[in-house]
Amino acid sequence: MIAETVCSAVAAAGLGIAAVTAYRKRFLAAARMAAYSLVPLGLVMTGVVDWLADTAFSPTAWAGFGVLGVSWLLFASTRAVERRRGGTRKERKEARAATQRDAVAPEASAPSLGPGRRQANRPATAPRADAGDDFSDIEAILKKHGI
Repeated sequence: MIAETVCSAVAAAGLGIAAVTAYRKRFLAAARMAAYSLVPLGLVMTGVVDWLADTAFSPTAWAGFGVLGVSWLLFASTRAVERRRGGTRKERKEARAATQRDAVAPEASAPSLGPGRRQANRPATAPRADAGDDFSDIEAILKKHGI
């Protein structure tokens, strides 16, 4: 009974403040205040306030919250054990990769053209002796852009 009275008083006060705000030509803020002030009144009218009051003073409800907490702890602990049993992330990735490798036939991954041959008449590329050639290209690009 007291909860309904308090919620109704809060709603009435909020609507009064919203009316004063609207009088000051701040209609958006007034509409927002009216919306917030109507929430407690709506909760009283739907019966949510009675349900909350009955729940707050009920030992059975608190025992139910305790059971829910134990349930959550069991879920969390079994998940942690499940993760530990799988090993480290690296080991799980290797195991997953091994199962994927076994899924493909070894012959399927071999090249169909056979081993490649290098042409004997093509000369091998010699390594560059001076690294300045690499930077000369970069310098030319930078100069081109004025940097």
